Amino acid sequence: MDTMTATVERITANTNAPAAGVTRDVETTGQQATRYVFAGLRIALGWTFLWAFLDKMFGLGHETAAKNAWINGGSPTKGFLTFGAAGPFKGFYNGIAGAAWADWLFMIGLLAIGTALILGIGLRVAAVAGGLLLVMMWTVVLPPANNPFMDDHLIYAGLLAALALVGAGNTLGLGRVWAKLPLVQRLTWLR
Repeated sequence: MDTMTATVERITANTNAPAAGVTRDVETTGQQATRYVFAGLRIALGWTFLWAFLDKMFGLGHETAAKNAWINGGSPTKGFLTFGAAGPFKGFYNGIAGAAWADWLFMIGLLAIGTALILGIGLRVAAVAGGLLLVMMWTVVLPPANNPFMDDHLIYAGLLAALALVGAGNTLGLGRVWAKLPLVQRLTWLR
């Protein structure tokens, strides 16, 4: 009986203990919850960008009427940049309002950023592009209506940076699969 107990204890000790110099990563409940919170925020922010694209493209009636949809010849930048711009950059934004290149860049940006965030791929590129777009949108109306300088555009830009830094695409997303692609392994900025 003593030999059997010693053998069981030795087998248990050998299979449960990490090898010398190897540490075992055990995720706490808080860490797991944090991963899922960031994944949820990533998907929600992705939907915000994608919804803006869909509404402006098809005029779904939320902010864009069907007659003003891009697919019907409307401009996704003309109205807001013409009539909504205020502050020190008003002239600049009035000057590019409705320009075909501005419409295309804006719409491609909304679609690409929204898709990347929802899928959890290319978060570094999405964070930089989305942050730039959001800061530009912040500069359209300065100062913001409800605060001397802070508004949701800057908060979303900060959130995009956080999502990229914590690898939020790995949970409820395709981030791990994306990172294994040969091109992404060679050009790590695509992660």
